[in-house]
Amino acid sequence: MKKLFLFAVIGVFSISANAQTARLQAIHNSADAAADTVDVWLTTSSGSSKLIDDFTFRSASPFINAPAGSPITIGIAGKNSTVIGDTIAGLSFDFNLTATETYILVAEGIVSASGYSPATPFDIELYALGQEASNTMGNTDVLVHHGVTDAPTVDIYEASAGILVDNAAYTNFSAYIPLATLDYDLEVRDGSGSTILKAYDAPLATLNLTSQAIVVLASGFLNPDNNSSGPAFGLYAALASGGPLVALPEKTAKVQAIHNSADAATDTVDVYMTTALGSSLLVDDFAFRSATPFIDAPAGGVEFTLSFAGKNSSSINDTIVGLSFSYSLIADEKYILVADGIVSSAGYSPATPFSIEVYAMGQDSAMLAGNTDVLVHHGSTDAPDVDVDEVTAGNLVNNASYTDFAGYLPLATADYQLLVKDSSGTTTVASFDAPLATLNLDDLALVVVASGFLNPANNSGGSAFGLFVALPSGGDLVELPASTTTGLDENTIDRLALKLYPNPVNDFLTIGDINLNSVNIAIVDAVGRQIQNGLFNVSNNSINVAKISQGSYYIIISNDIEIIGRSKFIKH
Repeated sequence: MKKLFLFAVIGVFSISANAQTARLQAIHNSADAAADTVDVWLTTSSGSSKLIDDFTFRSASPFINAPAGSPITIGIAGKNSTVIGDTIAGLSFDFNLTATETYILVAEGIVSASGYSPATPFDIELYALGQEASNTMGNTDVLVHHGVTDAPTVDIYEASAGILVDNAAYTNFSAYIPLATLDYDLEVRDGSGSTILKAYDAPLATLNLTSQAIVVLASGFLNPDNNSSGPAFGLYAALASGGPLVALPEKTAKVQAIHNSADAATDTVDVYMTTALGSSLLVDDFAFRSATPFIDAPAGGVEFTLSFAGKNSSSINDTIVGLSFSYSLIADEKYILVADGIVSSAGYSPATPFSIEVYAMGQDSAMLAGNTDVLVHHGSTDAPDVDVDEVTAGNLVNNASYTDFAGYLPLATADYQLLVKDSSGTTTVASFDAPLATLNLDDLALVVVASGFLNPANNSGGSAFGLFVALPSGGDLVELPASTTTGLDENTIDRLALKLYPNPVNDFLTIGDINLNSVNIAIVDAVGRQIQNGLFNVSNNSINVAKISQGSYYIIISNDIEIIGRSKFIKH
């Protein structure tokens, strides 16, 4: 800041007491890395002197007195220059200012010979009707300048008031716009005025800009990748007092994406984002059962499309047919996006189409300290409607269908045991431990997804069913371990023990003292997964288990109200 004030000091002392003067503010808006920090030299008929030392990109001088009524030259040199001869070739600009007038000078454009597209030459744009304060007490007068080399002609709208600036092209200034000092919503639209390209907050009241005049500049690059990875597009305000430009906040939402498509064809994908301004790679090598952290996405009326391509894709043109999904998000909201379903044309049953399910009230932390808030999502294509119970707390999720979200469950951070049941709530399909305390998940908000296939054999040998947790920080999903106790303590197991013989068994497992024709039967493997009923038949109070693989299993007998019997058996 001290160096900026040298502008004012040198400007004052380089002008004789009787000389004519104008008022001038300089703004550095050249996004070329070669001009990131420059020295500014002033040459008059009296000689040359350094006007600004170390003038940085996106900063402004205060208003100063400048010579008027006779020619002056402003030369741009690299930082740490020592003499006027250090001026960069071609970066000298002649002016003849009018006495008592107030000027805005904006330096912008490209110095470098390569690496920028378009390489619009560096220049200094002059606005001759500048203001140091608003013309009406209580207003904020706003001068808008288009200073982005790779941006098209745009309109500026205010969400309530309508159009403020019409058809602004690169280097254009608007006239000063007199605005009541309030907080506004700005929309940068295409030249037709029909498509919102970017949306911003303009918090004039919050920034205490009453009775001031400011310059709002479009700055940076719409496509940094084509411009030496330079600074990204934004709207910035130059205050009359000078100093670093003030960024106007872009309207964004927070989005977490979770990859839960168990199709082998989408095991790893690239994700592209497309807006009206173009496309860019959003997530590279996005693997099944992984999640992004919460990332910023356009909001405030800006529409965008997410497209999926195979891994190692080179551009948006590699997008898989049919895998593009469009959105328009609410600013400052948090969203959970879960990719589910099947891309392949064969090998999966059911081949439920790939889709992205959206939950619009996402969280990255628990609402209450000491809790863990859990959002449950059913994302298993071949799983039926299910309930989720907790052993001691009872029902948590009721009748969840594929693609459903259950609202966030506020749970005290403890270790739980979850029972996944059929929609009747009587038969346990699988059971899992949820060690929230052991994993130190206090104060967080999590997404638990039902993932994979209940019957991998019918789904190209894909990943088996399980419950997986997406953390707000992203990364690989955390698998909840399967529980073998199915929520019953040893006393309960003893009380519900069944008479099974033979045990171990090869073919027919007989159950004594229960009529199997009037109950529900479930066989659960050692990791809590239910074996499909089609693998065994009931006859004369015996179950044919010949088709079940060798291993340890539980058989669970229930009626429509409760579990009435449960025992372990060994299949040879």
